Amino acid sequence: MARTRRQGNTYFVTLADELLAVAVGLAQAAGDMALAGRKAGLHNVQTKSTATDMVTEFDRASEKLIVEGMRERRPLDAIVGEEGASIAGTSGITWYIDPIDGTTNFLYDLPAWAVSIGAEDSDGPLAGVVYIPALGEMFSATRGGGAFLNGSPIRSNSISDVSQALVCTGFSYSAEQRTIQAQRVSKFIHQIRDIRRAGAAAIDLCFVACGRIDAYFEENLHQWDIAAGILIAHEAGCRSGDFAGNAPRPAEILTTAPAIFDQLSGLIMAASAKTE
Repeated sequence: MARTRRQGNTYFVTLADELLAVAVGLAQAAGDMALAGRKAGLHNVQTKSTATDMVTEFDRASEKLIVEGMRERRPLDAIVGEEGASIAGTSGITWYIDPIDGTTNFLYDLPAWAVSIGAEDSDGPLAGVVYIPALGEMFSATRGGGAFLNGSPIRSNSISDVSQALVCTGFSYSAEQRTIQAQRVSKFIHQIRDIRRAGAAAIDLCFVACGRIDAYFEENLHQWDIAAGILIAHEAGCRSGDFAGNAPRPAEILTTAPAIFDQLSGLIMAASAKTE
């Protein structure tokens, strides 16, 4: 899956291409293993932060497979994984791994779950993949190299009127926070086309990137949720930031078709404002 670059009559593979090839191979291996395991049946389902924050034996097995593969192929890189991987590195590259993004979907045998692997350097996201095993879809991107779905280039929609926008969001594992977030959405749902809730941040970002939805926003995420997806969205022409339009961060992420970012930001901020 690594793409060669041309300089004069010479073709070469960049560091980003090398990282992408590693991520693609490991994401596919881990995702296919988890998909086969899900079809065979789950035997160890537990909870983490709340009673609705689930983890299965395949979340852990997927992360183990990826981390071991990373250590073999890129032994000097740092690794951070959702299920506890925390390995220091000296290369300047840090991998962020979400071994199964959308574990609740995975638990219920819904197809919207993915393996997300992103590599970052001191300048930010460098390479990323989001693999959706149940759909057989591999989203990928390198910084400055474009975004792809199964090897074909993708672009975000060109929508310019937020009233026609199909917007996706996510909700917290905290019941109290979900209530607040639902109230926010209720304040502007009549000003957009409609709302969707897929249940996996990495997939939501990729779906904005390829035009299946027009925008996605969520809060209280982690770097492993967005490291790959935000690069894919950026390379597909999307605009990202926090709800107010500042730099994107896991605490607040808004990614849209570029022409509607300011409009949707305004709706979210107005709906978030506290009234006396």
